[in-house]
Amino acid sequence: MKQEGEVLVVACRPMAGMSPVSVNSLTQRPFPTPSPFTFSVASTRWSSRPSIHYSNLVLRFLALIFSFVSALSLAASSPKKKGQLPSSFTGYSELMYCFIVYTLVFVYSALQLFKGVCDMEHRGMIISDLISDYLSFILDQLLGYLLISSCSVAILDAQQISKTALLWKVMSFAAFLVTATCTILSGYKLCKRIIW
Repeated sequence: MKQEGEVLVVACRPMAGMSPVSVNSLTQRPFPTPSPFTFSVASTRWSSRPSIHYSNLVLRFLALIFSFVSALSLAASSPKKKGQLPSSFTGYSELMYCFIVYTLVFVYSALQLFKGVCDMEHRGMIISDLISDYLSFILDQLLGYLLISSCSVAILDAQQISKTALLWKVMSFAAFLVTATCTILSGYKLCKRIIW
């Protein structure tokens, strides 16, 4: 090793049995690209998370709102007509099923929203990321199926008892679209996790 001006020159002896090309290729290995769904423990800021997590939170919040409004529009009874009791959704088993499904979607969306905020803010490990991705995918699929089946069964009965049937139709369709988008997003996250 000698210093020439401002440049430091290091002389290396070749290693026995190794060509210079293989030595250089060993030292210049590319680092594996990390998954976009992981981030270092040292960086817990909101800006360190990929944008897919923000869109997931927004979709969960929209599912929470739409399912709440759908359940509320089902529970709101029609105005009382002359000589009749006000119509109620509890007299129809199809509407009760629909109300229960929207309540489940509301609770599930609230839990997913809580978990997402906790993971982003405190990096709290409520559930490991791998288990969370599998559970989210399975439960999103299940709730999407329950939403579409309950709406298709209850559509005729909702028109009979409530003047808010149009609001219920719009909100239930919006809740299904948001839940279907959450299902696609959770499937994408799961596939990316399996591939990486």
